[in-house]
Amino acid sequence: MAEITFDYEMCLLACARGDHRALHQLYEHDSSRLLGVALRITRNKAQAEDIVHDAFIKIWHGARSFDPGRGSARGWVFSVTRHLALDGVRNAGRVVPLDDQYEPLAEPADSFEFAARAGQIHTCLEQLDPARRSCLLHAYVDGYSHNEIAQKLSTPLGTVKAWIKRSLAALRECMA
Repeated sequence: MAEITFDYEMCLLACARGDHRALHQLYEHDSSRLLGVALRITRNKAQAEDIVHDAFIKIWHGARSFDPGRGSARGWVFSVTRHLALDGVRNAGRVVPLDDQYEPLAEPADSFEFAARAGQIHTCLEQLDPARRSCLLHAYVDGYSHNEIAQKLSTPLGTVKAWIKRSLAALRECMA
C-alpha cells in the first residue's frame, strides 16, 4: 500500500482560513519531529516542549504569511520551530545568575511598601478565574511543572501553558 504524503501547503492554507482541524492534523503529523528539532538545539526537554507549543501558536497566527514562492511549506514549519529554539538558546545565555556577592536592591521584607504590595497581589489573584489561579499557584507556590499541572487538572498541556502566560500578564497589569 502506498504511503499518503502529508500536504503541508494545503494544511497551512487551511490554518490561514481558521480551520482548527488543520492545525490539529499538523500537530499530530509533526509535533514529535518538531520536538526533536527543538531538543537538539536546546538540549532541554522542558524548554523544547515550550518552544514547540510556541511554534504551533506562531504557525497558527502566521499561516497567512507563508509564501510558497519562497520555499516549501514543510520547510517553513520547521524553520519557525528552529528559529524559536535558537532564540531561546540565545536568550537563555543572557540570564545572569546571582550569587551571594550581590546586595539586595531593596530593604528587607518588613518595609511598608512590601506589605502593601503583598496585599495587592492577593487582590489581583482573586480577580483571576479559579482554574487559572490554580495553575499559577501550582506552578509558583507548589513548584509543579506544566506537565504535572496538566495531569493534576486533567487539562491539555497547551491550555495550561496559555493560562499561566495570560494570568501572569493579567497580574502584571493589575499590579502596575
